[in-house]
Amino acid sequence: MARSGSTAAATSSSTSTPGKVFASWGNLIKILPTAAVFVFQFLNPLITSNGNCGMIVRKVLECTFIGLCCFFCAFACFTDSYRDRNGVIHYGVATLTGFWPSPASGSVDPSRYRLKFGDFVHAFFSLVVFAAFSLLDSGTVKCLYPQLEFADKLLVMVLPPAIGAITGVVFIVFPYTRHGLGYPPLLSNDGGDDS
Repeated sequence: MARSGSTAAATSSSTSTPGKVFASWGNLIKILPTAAVFVFQFLNPLITSNGNCGMIVRKVLECTFIGLCCFFCAFACFTDSYRDRNGVIHYGVATLTGFWPSPASGSVDPSRYRLKFGDFVHAFFSLVVFAAFSLLDSGTVKCLYPQLEFADKLLVMVLPPAIGAITGVVFIVFPYTRHGLGYPPLLSNDGGDDS
């Protein structure tokens, strides 16, 4: 069965193990935090038993699950990718010194991929948005802090839009320029890298 050109390029994006791992994650978490939200919406009712989690194990599992989803939302802000001269996509993580794993292509300057202040801002606000979404979910509220369900509905109604508005303004001030997992760089006309 023939694969599409973009899928073949993403699958053979790197011969190193980290490159293969990042390419796989790119297929899994195409649009973060949307993918984390989807996974959360799908698994949260199972973990919390639709909010009826009387056992402490379910509460610990719920907190661990929310923590993992938050981690992946923040981690995605530090990922990047580039397309080499052959059109192959390479995935990695931005570091203080550049790009890890280091670029296999001599045409790529790893220092272009250094961590920037805006990366931390994006990670923090992605984390805040997902945390607000997940912690104010009805199943989570019923499971972890059922007294909030009846006590303060105004907080549950007002907090998410307020966080969304603040985050929207921050993301305008700090535009996101990385081509993270699931967002490969576009093909450039000259066949070189495009960040």
